[in-house]
Amino acid sequence: MFAHSFRFNHHQFQSRMRSAFEPRKPRHPLLRFVLGVVGLGVLALLVMFSVFVGAAMIAVGLVYRLWSGRGGPLTRKAPQDPRVVEGEYQVVDRPVLDRAGERPAGR
Repeated sequence: MFAHSFRFNHHQFQSRMRSAFEPRKPRHPLLRFVLGVVGLGVLALLVMFSVFVGAAMIAVGLVYRLWSGRGGPLTRKAPQDPRVVEGEYQVVDRPVLDRAGERPAGR
């Protein structure tokens, strides 16, 4: 008895492990079809649920962005001349090299 309890049949062990985790399909064709339709229905339900959750998240984000934008003014409302365009500028020197790689004549 002691010698037989530690004897492992590798192929029998593999077949038992494989069958323990494989889903068993029913043999009756009508039952197989019904379970397939139920599976597709569950899949469609999950997809529709995720679409509604995603749309709700986008809607909440848009409402939050619109609501948080209310508060203070975005720009100053000071009376100005409409012909004046304000801006910042920076003076840039002439280029040191021309197109051909020669120095300009003025420098």
